[in-house]
Amino acid sequence: MKNKMNYILFKDVENGKKLYDLIKNNSIKATIAPTPRILDICCGISILYDNIEDKPKIEEIIKENNIEIKGFHEIERDIDPNRMKFL
Repeated sequence: MKNKMNYILFKDVENGKKLYDLIKNNSIKATIAPTPRILDICCGISILYDNIEDKPKIEEIIKENNIEIKGFHEIERDIDPNRMKFL
């Protein structure tokens, strides 16, 4: 299991959706996800991409399409198997 999670944060939803579509068209594994609170206090979206080796290609897509981002972030995977268990 991977120990890091790779996120791209955005200034607005429009740029996030545009980049997501372009990433998928380039066969890069990614998903739209809520922005982790430890990265930003806003309640916006982010893109969670699977492979850190895809970052240069994603940067190229961003530059070629004039997409505004807040930045790339890598955080430790923090999965609590007891989260939301009340019994």
